[in-house]
Amino acid sequence: MSIDRAPFRTLKRSDPAIPKHGLEFLTVKSRALAQRADVTLFTLPGTRDIADLPIVLLLHGVYGSHWSWALQGAAHVTATQLVAEAALPPVALLMPSDGLWGDGSGYVAHAGQDFERWILDEVPALAIDAVSGCTARSPLLIAGLSMGGFGALRLAGKHPHRFAAAAAHSAVTEAAQLDALIEERRDGWSPAPADTSVLAALTGAPGPLPPLRFDCGRDDPFLAANRALHDALLAAGIAHRYAERDGGHDWNYWSTALADTLRFFGAVLRGDIIHHEEGKA
Repeated sequence: MSIDRAPFRTLKRSDPAIPKHGLEFLTVKSRALAQRADVTLFTLPGTRDIADLPIVLLLHGVYGSHWSWALQGAAHVTATQLVAEAALPPVALLMPSDGLWGDGSGYVAHAGQDFERWILDEVPALAIDAVSGCTARSPLLIAGLSMGGFGALRLAGKHPHRFAAAAAHSAVTEAAQLDALIEERRDGWSPAPADTSVLAALTGAPGPLPPLRFDCGRDDPFLAANRALHDALLAAGIAHRYAERDGGHDWNYWSTALADTLRFFGAVLRGDIIHHEEGKA
């Protein structure tokens, strides 16, 4: 019997140079997904008993999984540095898989599986179960890259009361943009406008939006889409922060851009940024 030397369409490899201290890897049976699902968890030593410890959700992109933000992007290392600088209070970092549907679930409801509810309800519940300081009163903040940016911004629009802040890097802004990236068809995905368009989700929000921030690299294929989203939000009078910086659609960009998001989250948690702050480029 011979083995195909290249049997996989995609392969993502962790970076062995990134220290893994403090990371935990959790597997749970998800009711929303009707299957097992994985989460990478990080807390700083001595912070797990802090009352109402803030919960930060980091969503990965297509082809990735729960370990991507930590073991490709060193998110826990960045968070540790920012806490030491007092730019971010101690937080629980929850880095879930997207549910592992095909090349990427989009973090939306599908026929028979609800990838949105997995992120919105079950992952925060897991934080409360796994970390003594996390409670139902813990501020919940969400960020993501690429497909995860689509998920983070869209969820903030659909459920603004749930989040203290939301951010994105190199965001996919329309579900249709994923068609060039994923092998599977999206026939079973929710067709609701708020599930297919970040702009529709944000402009259709059922209440005041949380503070929003997104950025994109100047060599990123989604730069034009992010600029268009920024312009449309300005036209709609929706407060947000938008930034561009050098870089492309890769971990060199995301691992450094994350520091800006976590500083933004730190400012929100300190009360320096509120819902109606004016956000401009």
